[in-house]
Amino acid sequence: MKILFINSRSADYVQDLTYSGLVKTLGVNNVIDVKWNKKFHINYKKYPKNLGHIKNSLLPSFFNRLSSKYDAVFVGASKVDCFEKYIKIAPSIPKDVPVVFIDGGDYTSIAEDLIEYGYPELYKQSQKIRPFNYIFKREYLIDSTYPDNVFPLQISFRPDRLPELPKEKIYDVSFWAVETGGDLRTNVLKLLEDKFDCAKNGTKRNQKFSKYSRKGSFYLQELKRCNIVLNFRGAGWDTMRYWEVPAVGSLMISQKPQILIPNDFEDKKHVVHCKDDLSDLVEICQYYLDNPKEAEQIAKAGYEHLIKYHTDVKRAEYILDKIKL
Repeated sequence: MKILFINSRSADYVQDLTYSGLVKTLGVNNVIDVKWNKKFHINYKKYPKNLGHIKNSLLPSFFNRLSSKYDAVFVGASKVDCFEKYIKIAPSIPKDVPVVFIDGGDYTSIAEDLIEYGYPELYKQSQKIRPFNYIFKREYLIDSTYPDNVFPLQISFRPDRLPELPKEKIYDVSFWAVETGGDLRTNVLKLLEDKFDCAKNGTKRNQKFSKYSRKGSFYLQELKRCNIVLNFRGAGWDTMRYWEVPAVGSLMISQKPQILIPNDFEDKKHVVHCKDDLSDLVEICQYYLDNPKEAEQIAKAGYEHLIKYHTDVKRAEYILDKIKL
């Protein structure tokens, strides 16, 4: 089986993890990236911008381009360059070859990110030429109705991106986050600014991603050093943090996502949910700081659940099962 994988060169976690999972599942010679994406084949980016990189794929990626036959076409992201490339290719795609759209954007309507980028016409134009057979959507709201060919697909985690993790816990409660998506994250940071060890560990307002003091693999190691890591929605419900915290084996306290996540983490089994109004957040944090063994059991179960259902390979297997390839 060969897949033509139309991708964006700009950062997109769901796209990159989908590519990684497909290559691991089908083999490096069977997933052809168009346009050729050097981030997939040359390891020059740090985590999390290296999520699509495949070791020893540079030479195969050049030979793959000689192949003109493929069994499916993937449009990897809701990005302008992806759709412009797809519109050029779409007329030549055989009718019996399915087209799969991976919509990993922040918005809840199909390809709504294109509106934000200022190119709303691209989606309609592409569908007039060749409609998508299958759509996989990150922000698949649980209280909305989508067409039958639309399926939920969230961010995942690559276990092979985990560095050697420390054993010691040196922070109590952390929420190292940019204040996106309205007032919620701001309210969390205001609530916590004088609680626990938040002021000392950098849980503070007005952070910028580009100026994070914890970056790359060191960021994952620091998450491991936290007894509790908080998660709240940003521009979208799905966040990298939602998968990173269980992956490193720390306890995550999170609001319950209002998107459909197959095999989601369960409250007090894999993660701990707090109320959206934050009225119980401080109390929950204190409880699990006072009961570290219980926190450790939940964190361990969260890691095991992630490995069972939420890796890049599991996402690829899920997609291939849905499209019957």
